[in-house]
Amino acid sequence: MKLLVKFNLLFLAVMVLGLVVSGSISRVLLQDNAQEEVLDNARLLMEKALAVRNYTSTQITKLLATQMKYEFLPQSVPSYSAVEVMGAQNSAYSEFAYKEATLNPTNPRDRAAGWEVDVVNQFRNNADLKEASGVRDTATGPSLWIARPLRIKDPACLACHSSVDAAPRTMIDRYGTANGFGWNLNEVVGAQVISVPMSVPLARAGRSLRIFMLSQIAVFVAVGVVLNLMIWFVIVRPVTRLSSLADRVSQGDLEAPEFSSGSRDEIGVLASSFSRMRASVVQAMRMLDS
Repeated sequence: MKLLVKFNLLFLAVMVLGLVVSGSISRVLLQDNAQEEVLDNARLLMEKALAVRNYTSTQITKLLATQMKYEFLPQSVPSYSAVEVMGAQNSAYSEFAYKEATLNPTNPRDRAAGWEVDVVNQFRNNADLKEASGVRDTATGPSLWIARPLRIKDPACLACHSSVDAAPRTMIDRYGTANGFGWNLNEVVGAQVISVPMSVPLARAGRSLRIFMLSQIAVFVAVGVVLNLMIWFVIVRPVTRLSSLADRVSQGDLEAPEFSSGSRDEIGVLASSFSRMRASVVQAMRMLDS
C-alpha cells in the first residue's frame, strides 16, 4: 500500500472521528442555545402583553367608564386586550401560543387547563418564584412552555372580582355570577403562559448544525488536499526519485546520476547518505573490474 493511500486512510479515520465527536457536542450546545433563544423571544412577547395590560388599565378602562354603565365592554379588561393583541400578532409569531391561564376566570376562554393548573399552583405555593419553564408532551409532539405569575397588585381589579355585589351589573349580565369572584389583593390568580412546539428550536438547531458540519467537512477536505500536495512534493516525490536511483545502482548502473537535495531535513539527510553509499558502491565495483 502506497504512502499516500495510508495517509489518506488515516486522515479519513481522524476526520470521521472528529466529525462524530464535534457533531455530538455541537448538537447538544446548538439545541440548548436554540431553546434559550426561543424562550428569550417568549419573554419579549410576555413583556409586550404586560405593556398592553398596563396601557388598557391606565388609559382605555377610564375612557370606557361611561359606556360600561350601559354595556359591559371586554375591551376594557387588561387580560382581554392582551390576549387579543397577542392573537393578532400570531401571523408574525405563528408558532407561539399565548394564554392567561386563570384558575377562576370571568371569561371562560381563560380557564386554566390541567397542566396549566399545576403551573399556577407552583406560583401560588412559592411566592419567590418569578418564572417557570419546561417541556410537556402533547398530541402533536413535545411542547416548550414558559410562564410567569399573574398577581393582583391593583386594588381597582377587585371592583370586578371581589364579590358579586361589588361587580358591575353589566358584567354580571354578560358573564353571570358563577365565575371570576373571590379574588384577593396580592393573590396569584393565574399565569401568563406561552407555548411553542419543540420542533421550532430543534429545527433551528438542525439548520445551524448542518451549516456547521458542512463547513467542517469543507475545512477537512481543504486541509486534506493541502496535506496531500505537501506530502507529494516534500516526501513522496523525493523518495520515489531516490528509490529509482537506488534501484538503478543496485543493478550495476554506474552512470546513474546523483540525487541532489538542498534541504537539511530528513530527506536531505537520506539523500546525503544515499550519495555516500552510491560513491562507495561505484568505487567497489570499479575495484572489482580492475
